Amino acid sequence: MELLDSVARRDVKAQLPAAGRPAPGDEQFVHLLAAAQANTGWAFERLFQIFAPRVKSFLQARGAVEPDELTNDVFMAVFRSLERFEGDEPAFRAWLFTIAHNRLVDERRRQARRGTVVPADLSAYHDEAGGDVEEEALAKLDHAWVGDLITRLGQDQRDVLLLRIVADLTIDQIAHVVGKSPGAVKALQRRGLGALRRLLEQHGVPLERSSDV
Repeated sequence: MELLDSVARRDVKAQLPAAGRPAPGDEQFVHLLAAAQANTGWAFERLFQIFAPRVKSFLQARGAVEPDELTNDVFMAVFRSLERFEGDEPAFRAWLFTIAHNRLVDERRRQARRGTVVPADLSAYHDEAGGDVEEEALAKLDHAWVGDLITRLGQDQRDVLLLRIVADLTIDQIAHVVGKSPGAVKALQRRGLGALRRLLEQHGVPLERSSDV
């Protein structure tokens, strides 16, 4: 059993951003991709609706200064190069998050030159409440709390966990995105979730241990 397929993954994922609209099936994606590559406006819009919330969630959780602007920048880059893309939906997702990660690295460099530090904030990642103000407030506090814990992880650990949970990428895909070996990604995943588990246990929220930790 892989590390993030455990109860720990489900518990953490429940407090992270929603992934947006469900991804299309293989056949649907083939038609959607073909329409987008033919410069069909509705197809561009559909791709954005499906994948932009997930990209924004990743960027915002990694402390992007302007997550909306950066998300738009990512999709502009995607659409400019879309005609050259070949692959299925998981391959598209991996390609998309490679671009998002690279744009984030560029922004970090600009922040470093300016001396800007932006903490991760998950307080905006919640489903719209159904009118229960108290329940909505508690949900926001939970997200903000988990977001604070994630900021205590190392940068590489955060990248791996967020790409695994939010982007739903495989180990090999994450390795390609971050430019590390699959073995290094597995080690970062193990250490990151272990550190997050210890932080949660310190706050009285025990998580079931998987066999990989």
